[in-house]
Amino acid sequence: MNKRTLSAILATLCLGASAFANDKAPIGVVNFASCITESKSGQKEQGNMENIRKQMSSMIEDTEKELKEISTKFEDTEFLDSLSPKAEEEMKLKYQTLQEDLGRYQNQFYQVLQQAQYQLIQKMSGTIAKAAEVVAKENGLDYVINKEACFYIRSDLDVTNAVIGEMDKSFDTSKKLSENGEAPELDILDDSNKAG
Repeated sequence: MNKRTLSAILATLCLGASAFANDKAPIGVVNFASCITESKSGQKEQGNMENIRKQMSSMIEDTEKELKEISTKFEDTEFLDSLSPKAEEEMKLKYQTLQEDLGRYQNQFYQVLQQAQYQLIQKMSGTIAKAAEVVAKENGLDYVINKEACFYIRSDLDVTNAVIGEMDKSFDTSKKLSENGEAPELDILDDSNKAG
């Protein structure tokens, strides 16, 4: 290949690359975590999850407290000497039952939290997707992708605040409808009716 041909190819590639770089990419990027922590609907869902965590923690703490009280009684020889053999056996049985309850509560605690977290992510994914669709249509974007999928983004491609704003608008509308006793419109049902 001669120098002239190589120069022509390089010039064509450079012109093509600069033309592509000047085009505004129809892509928006959204920070999923920020949408959950900063939007009204995300904060509500996090509050619900925190209430579940507190309820489960309370059951575990109460059981641990009872176990500690019985354990303290077992260490008190005077108290043990004052008990009849039947009462001591009942106390041992209660201690064993509490230990089993504690183990069960701890297992349930982790299962319930995992399930609640999974449901939060699923629900918020749907909410974020709907808001991102509105923002994309308003801004002529072909794609809105999760920031976590990118190693680098230009700051002007970030549409997180716009998506959060749309989420909050939708949340406020749903809240007003429920306060007025009206059922909020479900886009999912509407779409399935259109398809059928």
